[in-house]
Amino acid sequence: MWSDNETDRDFLNFRYVADIAAEMIAQADGRPLSLGVSGSWGVGKSSMMKLLAQSLREKSSDKFLFVEFNAWLYQGFDDTRAALMEIIVRAMLARAEEQKGTVGKAVEKAKGLLARVSWFRLASVSATAVASLAVGLPPVGLLGDGIAVVKGLFDGSIDQKDIDQTAEVASKAAEGGKGLVNPAAAPAGPTPPKAIHDFRDALEDTLRELDVTLVVLIDDLDRCLPPAAIATLEAMRLFLFLKRTAFVIAADDTVIREAVRAHFKGMTLNDDLVTNYFDKLIQVPIRVPPLGTQDVRAYLMMLFIENSTLPQTEKDKVRTSISVRLGETWTGKRVDRAFVASQISGGSTALSAQLDLADRIAPILTTSSKIAGNPRLIKRFLNTLSIRTSIARAQKVSVDETALAKMLLFERCGSEKAYAQLLAAINESSDGKPVFLAPWEEAAHKNAEIPKLEGDWNSDFVREWLALQPPLADLNLQGVVYVSREHMPIITAADRLSSEGAELLEAVAKLKSESAAVGTKLKTLPAQELGIITERILGRARTLNSWGTPNELYALLTLALAPGEHVQTITRFLSGLPGPQLTPAIVPLLADKAWAEPVLSGWATKADIKDTVKKAIATASKKAGK
Repeated sequence: MWSDNETDRDFLNFRYVADIAAEMIAQADGRPLSLGVSGSWGVGKSSMMKLLAQSLREKSSDKFLFVEFNAWLYQGFDDTRAALMEIIVRAMLARAEEQKGTVGKAVEKAKGLLARVSWFRLASVSATAVASLAVGLPPVGLLGDGIAVVKGLFDGSIDQKDIDQTAEVASKAAEGGKGLVNPAAAPAGPTPPKAIHDFRDALEDTLRELDVTLVVLIDDLDRCLPPAAIATLEAMRLFLFLKRTAFVIAADDTVIREAVRAHFKGMTLNDDLVTNYFDKLIQVPIRVPPLGTQDVRAYLMMLFIENSTLPQTEKDKVRTSISVRLGETWTGKRVDRAFVASQISGGSTALSAQLDLADRIAPILTTSSKIAGNPRLIKRFLNTLSIRTSIARAQKVSVDETALAKMLLFERCGSEKAYAQLLAAINESSDGKPVFLAPWEEAAHKNAEIPKLEGDWNSDFVREWLALQPPLADLNLQGVVYVSREHMPIITAADRLSSEGAELLEAVAKLKSESAAVGTKLKTLPAQELGIITERILGRARTLNSWGTPNELYALLTLALAPGEHVQTITRFLSGLPGPQLTPAIVPLLADKAWAEPVLSGWATKADIKDTVKKAIATASKKAGK
């Protein structure tokens, strides 16, 4: 099983982004900074913050004071603003106590800050209006007799007496505030503006005395209800842009925008105003990068390796190698089963099978609209697969794990009706075989057109799924259905090249003559991969301005040995070549190809074709008896 918690072990190659963000904080040299780590649910924002903090600690742990604040944790249990203030101040007090002999009056200053926090907390509990004013928010109206007291709070001379009077009117709030403040220790009678100003000054003085930069990591803001999310953002304003402070906020910015709309309910806000509210708090936006096929494949393999029996030193070595390789994928290098296996010493048969599975399903997990390379959903997929495999093992149910994975893909990505039909076919069959899949799977594995796909079965996902190994039509799937009775969220769908496809692309690209051997191997690839390889070769072919016997032609001729829709693509491309680019040498290579007959006949009618080419076409036709 794989934990869904954030981690400081980098499986997503996010370290380089985290290091850059950490460097920005370090180079700020005491200047205030706020960073926003944004991205949708489950993409790795919390892990990114963990890596950022780890990077800063590696630079100089003594120069930074880290405070982690989970707004969601306090929602409904405490005043979010006061909670943030108290956690920050208590962290400063703890650091001051640790350095008591070297930081002068830092302990006393930190204790003074804590007393000020108590004043803010009591104001918040006693009356919403006081809390609103203290953090710079517009007051939310108080009802009934409390309105008369509120007027006294906003006359510019608020003091402890005003708070006590407010507590008498708001009896419940007063009860909640008992014991929160020590009247002797709390600042007596400051106005809210002065209290805020004094608090900020005292905080800066204490940080200067401690000689540290305060780094506040705020997470799970997008899990909060709108009031708590906005309260946290507003509380940040009390600390933002103070010297020696850095705030890092992780949140789905789309969720925060909706919280802003909810907060200003009843007001007309255009998208720019909503965006500006969040952007004014964030100096440096950092978006968690989406994962591509290479990233997902690497992530899957690292998760399998992490759960394997390999020694930890071996796991770390492989993880480092994969991270380095991911940084080189832009040059054409791949992270696939072959590469990862080459980095492992003494891997088990079970791990080898898992790497094979990762290699096959990575494209689907990347391109499916229901998962789109989301790390959290990928873990859920693997955990679901792991649970079902464990159930099978515990109940001594014989299942093929690859078949189980293929069925799981269909369960989460296919149509509900189609999945129900598949289950019905398995249950109604005496041997548990969905034989109706046979002609479809056979066509898919031959890269031929799949016949009679209709209704809920007529989709790109189904075509891709049918081409996956193993074929299910001749397998007894009763055990798979039995262990799949529970349903957990998971998802997937596919594209791009498998390891075999990538190897054949490289082989085709290097051809200097037509190769029957390579053509035979190409026939084993799914139609989608043949299409991808064809487009890659055509991309090179489109740069040519003369067509005699270039290597690209031999590549296309070899690709055409494998039947499929890609042959029509090749035919259309050759038919559309400009007449002046053609030379007689190309004609004999196409003359014995049945699929090329319309190409040659089309060339013969071109007005701009060279006479020598026309003559070569006529000669070839005569030899063929046409």
